[in-house]
Amino acid sequence: MKTLCIVLLIFVATLGAGTATAATKSTKTYNGAIAYHRDSQTWGYSVNKLTARDAQTEALRQCGHERCEIVARLRNNCGAVANGPTRFTVGIGATRQESETKSLRTCGKGCELVAWACTR
Repeated sequence: MKTLCIVLLIFVATLGAGTATAATKSTKTYNGAIAYHRDSQTWGYSVNKLTARDAQTEALRQCGHERCEIVARLRNNCGAVANGPTRFTVGIGATRQESETKSLRTCGKGCELVAWACTR
């Protein structure tokens, strides 16, 4: 009987530890967006919103130009916009540096960073 009680206590303790571990591993989704209007050089961004719609609405509001459009949708990551003489490009990455590097590399010569944003 004593052995059965000890086994049950160990089993219950193990279950509790597993639940605590699972709870700490849960990931929350953080949404963000970057809005941009090339001709006017206006931009807006939003991070750490509960929904993608909220993130996009806020980025467009910050951008302020009636022709702004969402150029990057973020979800637990980073985005950057580079603008050059003939076009603009967007880079998405796990970090700010990665997203900036991608946007500048794909944009080409004479490009400069315009905006960046990272969710948590």
